[in-house]
Amino acid sequence: MDVLIAAEMMEVGRAVLRGFVTPDRTTLIGSTHRALAVSEKTAPGDAIADADEVRAAAEIAAQRLILANMDELALGQGSVISSSLFGALAGSGALPFPREAFEDAIRAGGKGVEPSLRAFSVGFDTAQNGIAEPEKDEFKLKPDMKGAGKQMQKWEVLVGRTQGLPQPVQQMALSGLMKVVDFQDTVYGARYLQRIEGVVKRDDENNSWLLSQTAAKYIANAMAYDDIIRVADLKTRSPRFNRIREEMGVEGGQLVQLTEFFHPRAEEIASLMPAKMGATWEKSPKRMALLNKLFNKGRRLRTHTLGSFLMLHFLGGLKGYRMRTRRHEVEVEHLERWLEQSLGVLEKNYALAVEMFKNRRLVKGYSDTHLRGLSKFRSVMEAADLLEGRADAAEWMVRLREAALKDPEGKALAGAIQTVRSFV
Repeated sequence: MDVLIAAEMMEVGRAVLRGFVTPDRTTLIGSTHRALAVSEKTAPGDAIADADEVRAAAEIAAQRLILANMDELALGQGSVISSSLFGALAGSGALPFPREAFEDAIRAGGKGVEPSLRAFSVGFDTAQNGIAEPEKDEFKLKPDMKGAGKQMQKWEVLVGRTQGLPQPVQQMALSGLMKVVDFQDTVYGARYLQRIEGVVKRDDENNSWLLSQTAAKYIANAMAYDDIIRVADLKTRSPRFNRIREEMGVEGGQLVQLTEFFHPRAEEIASLMPAKMGATWEKSPKRMALLNKLFNKGRRLRTHTLGSFLMLHFLGGLKGYRMRTRRHEVEVEHLERWLEQSLGVLEKNYALAVEMFKNRRLVKGYSDTHLRGLSKFRSVMEAADLLEGRADAAEWMVRLREAALKDPEGKALAGAIQTVRSFV
């Protein structure tokens, strides 16, 4: 092909893989932004494809390569990605038409002309001159939180406690603190710091506080689990609606209709019950069958309507009730057991303890995604007993975790665990 335009980075990769891009003739124009595939969202751990590998392959495969965040360039001008990509096509010189011909085509469309022309212009300039890479400054998180006066005072006290931690741990602990306080409240944040401080007491600077840094990250992830309350809260926050309107290029008084898709299982409904009641219902096949009959079906909630929005807003506002739910009881038990297992090997094998903390990467999401990740997490954690006493225990723990992350079906993990069993 002479010209190929890809509106997302993985589309660039697919075009190269399918042989549409060749070094003898193809001008490849692509946007570096990502719209994650379903496989990247549902796989355990961080399954995001490596964009650098795609870029490297594209540089080899194409005669000429033009890559930039075309989506961001267009949004900055109040337009959509097609305008900036159109500009990049004109700027590439791959077609025998002057710039004015492209701009006349935009004007002939008659809709959103001025924003489209501005986005076209930045796309054109990018194709001809490129974009200078910004200088990378050392990242430092700013604790930007808002709330009532008394709550902000409590928040400042918690921030002060992070400053009392070893310097290499402070930034990660502050990030984790923001996450758990946003998830629940400052009381919950204090429990998070208490757990981190407990790990720090058992760590030391001779190991660069690696255990404490790792714990600060993954304990926060474990405490800010995805439940129905969390999902409803995130879906009804105003920044999300603003982002959707911006991405859709909504102008003036245009109306936006938004449909949310839900498919709750009986387990999710039981998890929202008070702890004792939820545990009782979970043990009863008849009651769980009833919940499945009532709730286990796909639902479309149109959150641009008042009724659907208020229902989700109500669910998202149940933070005060969350601590009494069956789900929270289960998550706390799971968290404490994980901490005990990880710290239990610390005296004998520091590196293994760090890797066992990292195994929390396997657990994410909710519903079926959460269950699959949790099953793999348990399998990997249980393998620690098989690795006891081995000098390479930490390395094998990494191999097991990577096998679990890369294979959704679990065959690679089962094979790796079988290999470990052969050592015994």
